[in-house]
Amino acid sequence: MTSRERIKAVLEHREPDRVPIQDAPWGSTIARWHKEGLLEEIPVEEYFDYELVSLGADLSARYPVQILEKNENYILTTTPDGGKRKNFRDYSTTPEVVDTLVKTKEDWLKFKSRLQPDYKRIDWAIMYNRYHQARADGKFICFSAATGYDRCQVFMNSERLLVLMAEDPETARDMFETVGKLAVDTCQMLRNEGYEFDGAFLYNDMGYKNSSLFSPKMYRDLIFPTDKHMFDFFHRNGMKTILHSCGNVKPLIPSLIEAGLDCLQPLEVKAGMDLIELKKLYGDRLAFMGGIDVRKMVGAAADPTAIEEEIKTKFEAGKKGGGYIYHSDHSIPKNISFTDYQKVMELVKKYGTY
Repeated sequence: MTSRERIKAVLEHREPDRVPIQDAPWGSTIARWHKEGLLEEIPVEEYFDYELVSLGADLSARYPVQILEKNENYILTTTPDGGKRKNFRDYSTTPEVVDTLVKTKEDWLKFKSRLQPDYKRIDWAIMYNRYHQARADGKFICFSAATGYDRCQVFMNSERLLVLMAEDPETARDMFETVGKLAVDTCQMLRNEGYEFDGAFLYNDMGYKNSSLFSPKMYRDLIFPTDKHMFDFFHRNGMKTILHSCGNVKPLIPSLIEAGLDCLQPLEVKAGMDLIELKKLYGDRLAFMGGIDVRKMVGAAADPTAIEEEIKTKFEAGKKGGGYIYHSDHSIPKNISFTDYQKVMELVKKYGTY
């Protein structure tokens, strides 16, 4: 089977020839692997045969990015959404949000005017080359966009946004609808130019370590209508919906399924997301991508006992009847060596066959 055929089968709850493979090593991780034997001429996604390709556009407010301060450890820059962020030089952690542009309803109304669709948001040369290469390689191609709460917390920090959702739900709903509409309109622009996608890979972090960041009722009141509209649009155009949502989002799953979600990713183990439990509860209605505890990958080459048991037991549950794509439970950090990860991939292929 091609990657496209394999992932389509999984998302339709049919058993393919093997579990599809996808993952997300950090840039700093790849830099380490280059020192440990990964040839720089071979992209990591090609070396490990990742099967899903995401293509998107610039959906930001398109403010110019400027370097404000830098030293040997950190770099402080402005952002395309008018804020300020501080990063390690190797971008090996989540950046520190120093400031955001939108602080009030009035700020939002000014900012909103910058979130309109137009063809300049798309790098057409890169889009053409990546799309046609992915098609030639038989990959599963997704339109990709950040949406909902996660997109909005980039221009209004989390604390203010959560307060806004409670005190001024109308404005919060307008934010979610605006960024959702921009994503849909941009996807339609690409479709108008002949780009056909197999799925939509959307990013909307809505959980933290212990639970969702807001109640299921608040999700249904403020975000669900936009998600339903987006998912309906994608389904009408033959696209499966995949949602990346970090943290513990178990309370939101029934509503996400009702909105039309096809696949949930990444299932963070340290936040209490259990692939085996979720498969039992929702496996007839929802596919899963992820859930393999990245902490157990450290030292896998020397002693694979922990990661082998992790992959074996979760694959046995997750792949039954289709509906499962391998992925780490978030991404691959730089404390995992090239040989460790090679061992992980060996085990993924061993236990992923049907």
